Amino acid sequence: MENNTNRHSFKGSIGFVLAAAGSAVGLGNIWRFPYLAARDGGGLFLLVYLILALTFGFTLLMTEVAIGRKTKQSPLTAYGKLRKKWKWLGVIACLVPAIILPYYCAIGGWVLKYLCAYLTGGGSAAAQDGYFTSFISGTIQPIIMTALFLFAVVFIILRGVNKGIESFSKVLMPVLILLVVVIAVFSLTISHTDQNGVTRTGLQGLAIYAIPNFSGMTAGRFFTILLDAMGQLFFSLSVAMGIMITYGSYLHDDAHLSASVNQIEIFDTAIAFLAGVMIIPAVFTFAGTEGMEASGPGLMFVSLPHVFAAMGPIGNLVGILFFAMVLFAALTSAISIMEAVVSSLMDQFGLSRTRATLLESGITLILSIVVCLGYNLFYFEAPLPNGTTAQILDIMDYLSNNLLMPVVAIGTCILVGWILTPDAVIEEAEKTGGKMSRKRLYRVMIRYIAPVMLFVLLLKSCGVF
Repeated sequence: MENNTNRHSFKGSIGFVLAAAGSAVGLGNIWRFPYLAARDGGGLFLLVYLILALTFGFTLLMTEVAIGRKTKQSPLTAYGKLRKKWKWLGVIACLVPAIILPYYCAIGGWVLKYLCAYLTGGGSAAAQDGYFTSFISGTIQPIIMTALFLFAVVFIILRGVNKGIESFSKVLMPVLILLVVVIAVFSLTISHTDQNGVTRTGLQGLAIYAIPNFSGMTAGRFFTILLDAMGQLFFSLSVAMGIMITYGSYLHDDAHLSASVNQIEIFDTAIAFLAGVMIIPAVFTFAGTEGMEASGPGLMFVSLPHVFAAMGPIGNLVGILFFAMVLFAALTSAISIMEAVVSSLMDQFGLSRTRATLLESGITLILSIVVCLGYNLFYFEAPLPNGTTAQILDIMDYLSNNLLMPVVAIGTCILVGWILTPDAVIEEAEKTGGKMSRKRLYRVMIRYIAPVMLFVLLLKSCGVF
């Protein structure tokens, strides 16, 4: 195991906050959050999400960061250090990022492809029907783009915690935030008149996004919105992936833990909201309410290029800014995902950072190629318990996000809430003298409310209801 006295750490709290926020601000915020908000009642979803972020999300985030700093270990070994019989939970927590990273790099390759298209003036071609399908069903180009994206991630990981993750986060995150704000403001200023003479504006799209819509509201629909918002929190806050345990293990003991967690919450929630402001008004203006029904790859790689094309000459520039922003977001998240695995290999097997990184990058590259070939040579469709059909990427996503992550979160709640007791986290948060905010809320959430909510989410993912 790595000697904790020689363990790298963030130089300051701001480095930790930016790195953790960078992990949280990934593809899930950009292509999933706006779609869910538009589908689930606009402002109603935002309100439910905000309440859950301040309660449910805060509880899981605080717990994982505290576990990391308390044990000075990565997820694979941290749970075993807390209680030997719970090492199995660390194995699952380490499996999650190991499964996510290959398909995340494949999607990162897609983003890189589109950025290159817009940089070379090919934005109009990217907006053509079938462009995205034609690209991902190829054999060579998707693999090359995926490898280039993975290479960028590996380069930063090899530089270590301070010179790599922290230094790049301090550059990428401000640029990312600036791009999000610029595109969001632009999205609110646009207007478009369609072939039927109907004029739509970005401000109208903002109203659809931000104002609660209670039409047709039933108890069942509200329950669906609640579960959607709770599921989104996993993506938004990077919890139950081992990432926050890893980053917490690099946090100095004299850092104010509660304040740092609060800052991560603010960063993440603000950028998640701005991602919606950036996308929903623009899509509504040029594609109407029908265009907002797209989600995932369909939203980012099909709907938005159509929107950029409809903007005229400025559309290519907006496309460059947008996909540059998405690439930065994908990079910061992929870095944190790989670091969780690399740190685990270092702690468990005593490997050097270089060896652990090269080992993980080799495995990731092989699996990423399999993911890329899942749309051509290895193509198949398999039914999932949630009623959807899936290819290789979808199966990996379902296994990691819908099954393993809720299991990790439930196990963490039981371990901390009932075996270690919540005082273990509270004491870790307050050992520097600063008071932990929302202590009473934390005790109730970690022991009772969060485990029940997570179990219901797991049952939904398994297709029970």
